[in-house]
Amino acid sequence: MDLLFKEEVYAIVGAAIEVHRTLGSGFLEPVYQEGMEIEVDSGAIAYQPQFELPLRYKGPLMRKPYCADFICYGKIIVELKALSRMSVMRKLK
Repeated sequence: MDLLFKEEVYAIVGAAIEVHRTLGSGFLEPVYQEGMEIEVDSGAIAYQPQFELPLRYKGPLMRKPYCADFICYGKIIVELKALSRMSVMRKLK
């Protein structure tokens, strides 16, 4: 399977890994959002934070737009997620 925008995606994922490596775990999403903005500002990733996209439902335009955490390179939607804890599902016997 070929990855679309391979070089761009690697740059974005690399920036996200650097943010997590630097900050560690345990913060809420806005902390990682700001860290990611600082990280991509220092690199060559073109981005727009909190980018609103209009939505339609069965034709009509919805009042509430979709707000992506980032649009990178003008074509890649980036959503950050922060978990308060990891859950592990165990296989039931």
